[in-house]
Amino acid sequence: MNLSQLLPDLTEVPESLVDEAIWDTFTSWTTGRGINLYPAQEEASLGILAGDNVILATPTGSGKSMVANAAHFIALARGQRSFYTAPIKALVSEKFFALCDIFGAENVGMMTGDATVNGNAPIIAATAEIVANIALRDGAEANIDQVVMDEFHYYSEPDRGWAWQVPLLELSKAQFLLMSATLGDTQWLEEDLTRRTGRATNLVAGSTRPVPLDFSYVFSAVHETIEELLADKKA
Repeated sequence: MNLSQLLPDLTEVPESLVDEAIWDTFTSWTTGRGINLYPAQEEASLGILAGDNVILATPTGSGKSMVANAAHFIALARGQRSFYTAPIKALVSEKFFALCDIFGAENVGMMTGDATVNGNAPIIAATAEIVANIALRDGAEANIDQVVMDEFHYYSEPDRGWAWQVPLLELSKAQFLLMSATLGDTQWLEEDLTRRTGRATNLVAGSTRPVPLDFSYVFSAVHETIEELLADKKA
């Protein structure tokens, strides 16, 4: 079953237990897939559940995509519309298909400069410029409740950084999840985002990579190397 099929019926849940019902459903899904959330994943996801903005600055390989899945699920359960943004069309396309697999194709759309697919869906994968243009056009009244920005370090890119900056300026009613493995001091951003959105902004950071990198130089044929990796459980 995909995540949308597991959505709890919140009309039958006491208001005080709504967050708990959403969280229990999501963690039951991850557990069913053999996934135990890392502490940073749990902290960031619970921050989103609490309605806060979250800056997720953990290393590559620490599962930021799972936090994004949690954010989309929380928004979907609450009847909200969420956008995932990435800098490259190929990444947006890849994320679109991944989200379709997780949430069901009927709940996921895609917007790039080339095409729009299922544009009224509650979850949209889009290039950053698309969201920035929506923010410029509609401002705070845009039909966007939550924005997940991947590769957020593009914020400081001289030519394209505006596409990451504009939504933070214009979408004052939205909740933000900003993700990057290469952010420096974010205190200024935390304070500014809190002031603009009226939401608390949490930094979830760390320097330890849960999945360590392993380098080696080999002279064996490719198929032999693959067999070795499989035998050593490094697939």
